[in-house]
Formats: sequence, C-alpha cells, structure tokens
Amino acid sequence: MNIALNHPVPLLELDLLRTFTAIVDSGSFAGAAETVFRTPSAVSMQIKKLEEVLGKPVLVRDSRGVSLTHEGEMLLEHARRVLALNREMMSRFIAPDVAGVVRLGTPDDVAERFLPEMLRRFADSHCCVTVDVAVDSTSRLIEQVRQRTLDLALITCEAGNKGDGEAEILYRERLVWAAAKCGVAAEQEPLPVSVWEEGCVWRKAGLTRLEQQGKAYRIAFKSAHISGQRAAILADLAVAPLPVSALNGSVVEADPKCGLPELPEYALGMIMAEDASPPVKAAGDHLRACFSAMHG
Repeated sequence: MNIALNHPVPLLELDLLRTFTAIVDSGSFAGAAETVFRTPSAVSMQIKKLEEVLGKPVLVRDSRGVSLTHEGEMLLEHARRVLALNREMMSRFIAPDVAGVVRLGTPDDVAERFLPEMLRRFADSHCCVTVDVAVDSTSRLIEQVRQRTLDLALITCEAGNKGDGEAEILYRERLVWAAAKCGVAAEQEPLPVSVWEEGCVWRKAGLTRLEQQGKAYRIAFKSAHISGQRAAILADLAVAPLPVSALNGSVVEADPKCGLPELPEYALGMIMAEDASPPVKAAGDHLRACFSAMHG
C-alpha cells in the first residue's frame, strides 16, 4: 500500500511559519507577539500547533531565552524561503501603494543594534520597496543626503557636526562607561580609553567629562565600528563610552567604585532629502514609529 497516497503530507500554514521566524528573530515569545500582533499566549499556541504538525520540537525555552533544536534549524531555513516566495508571489498580484528604492544611510552601531529587526518589519509591510543601506560616519552621511546620493539617514546628533541640528530627533539613550566584566582597565592610571574620530558624539561626551573631572586618560584604542570597541573592551585593553543598550553579559557598566564621571545621553536623529519620494517617506515613517515604540 502506498502510504503517501492515503496519507498526504500535511501543509504548514504560513501564519505559523511567520510566528516561528518572529520568535527566532526577536529572541523571545513576547517579542514575537509584538511583531505578529498577537498575545504571548496565542504565540505559544501557534508553536504548539506547529510542533504537533511536525511531530518534533523546534524551540527550547530556558532561563536564558529561546534556542533552536536541530529540527528547528532546518525548519528556519525553509520557513524564510517559503515566506520570501509568498511575498514575491503576492507582490505580482496585489498592486502596491508604494514601490521603489530607498537609499538609507546609518552609522555602524545603529546598523548593528537597531536596523535588522526594523528593516525586517518594513519588508513585511512594504514588499515592493527595496532598501539599500550604506554604513558611514555621521558627517559623511549628512553630506551624502545633501548631495542626493542618499535619500535619508540616521545620524548621531549634538556632536557639533555641521547640519545635525536640522535632524528630527528619534531616540535618546544614556551613555555609560563600558568595561569588561571582572576587568581592571577602569582602575588603571591613566585611564585607557577606546574612542573614534573627532566628530563622534560618544568620544566628545566621554573625553569632555574626563577633562572636566581632571581625570588622566590616554587613547589606547581607535575603531570606527562598535564591534572593534567591544573587542578592545573584552580584551580589557580599554573602557569606552557606549550606549547602555550595547551592554551584554561580557560588556558591563564600569563599577562606580572606579569613580568615572557620569555621561550624558546621546541623540539619534533622522534627516531626509527634500522632495522625498513616497517610498522614502514610508521608510521614514516606519523608522519614526519603531523608535517611538522603543521609548514606550
């Protein structure tokens, strides 16, 4: 008897795959619930249904978060492919309200910490808009928007860059002295500091406060990328002024006992070329909404 004919392979609902990928991308059921506009309990029920259809567990939940099983890793690859094909197919039948290309500029740290999830959500809601991302320094991003080689850019503000005062402030975040967990760099004299160029708002904030305090320091490491800053910190070569959201289990705020000066907030803003096209305005509205939700 041909079992395949009598027992057809069950179909996986796209909604289940979308929820599954949202959990993986956000790292939690609660984060996925916000992405797919469902309650956490509804998300849990969807994953239970998905695992019942497959007959195998795809996710493991523990105190550290959510991880994939071996079967979950296989499913993720296929889920992304199926969802992408679905978006492509639907874009051929549904006339989009907005279509085109958006040239977006961003600093390195924003590209790493914020953009992946934001652009993923934008792609879900605007399947016919392509976003091309350029990573550069704030000063160069401002100039590229002026020259129309970029349509809009996210920039760090209030660092003295000419033109950053014209930006719409989207987000403010506290800066802290980041150090290696159990490291000793923050105790050294002079203080070894990792920073970047003169136009960097984090550099300006950190060095200004050290000088106001009369704290001796030396530039021990320079990197334009937040990954480089983290490398210097993890090696216990230096401390660095970083946004509090950049901290993790291995990179922590320096112990108050070290007496480092308190740092201010920094601002993240958005600038947009004049006479922006509908896709550019849509991308700007999306970024505005995403950062506003983070404040909430």
